[in-house]
Amino acid sequence: MRLFIILLLFPFFAFSQNKTRSFIQFDVSIPIKGNQNNGSQNNNQQSNNSWFLPDGINSKIGIGLEPKKWIALGIHSGIDWTWSEKIVLVPVFANLRLSPKISDETRIALQLGLGKGTALGRGALNGTYKKISLGIQNDDDLVLFIEMSHYDIAFKDQKETGSISLGLSLITF
Repeated sequence: MRLFIILLLFPFFAFSQNKTRSFIQFDVSIPIKGNQNNGSQNNNQQSNNSWFLPDGINSKIGIGLEPKKWIALGIHSGIDWTWSEKIVLVPVFANLRLSPKISDETRIALQLGLGKGTALGRGALNGTYKKISLGIQNDDDLVLFIEMSHYDIAFKDQKETGSISLGLSLITF
């Protein structure tokens, strides 16, 4: 628990220099799952050739500090809604973003998140939340990413739950 509190407060104390910028980050993503009916035909003789199908919607918002253009620390929260599992999860986590430059206007954005997650409307279901995301960031601070999230929350007959998502992130200063 102490480690979690330290991770949440670290961004606000670690970078108290004048060059540090504060930011707000807003993410929207769509979890995807494999299509079990790929290649099969329905009653109308239409073939379903999609490999992946949407499986919910995720939205997160966070605030943080960016001492240099390639590193940032923040505190984030949001909602992860998964249709197939019929569950809504709320993570609260510390987020580390590393974004080294790969060309004049493009960066690779790697984000790591660690915190706690709670299931809404399911009693006292909560546990550890972890995420990793990899994306492409332009100079307008728009990020197109793929994300893996994981909750250590026992739900139904599973010990844990998680998703792979495709999304878009907007960072404003």
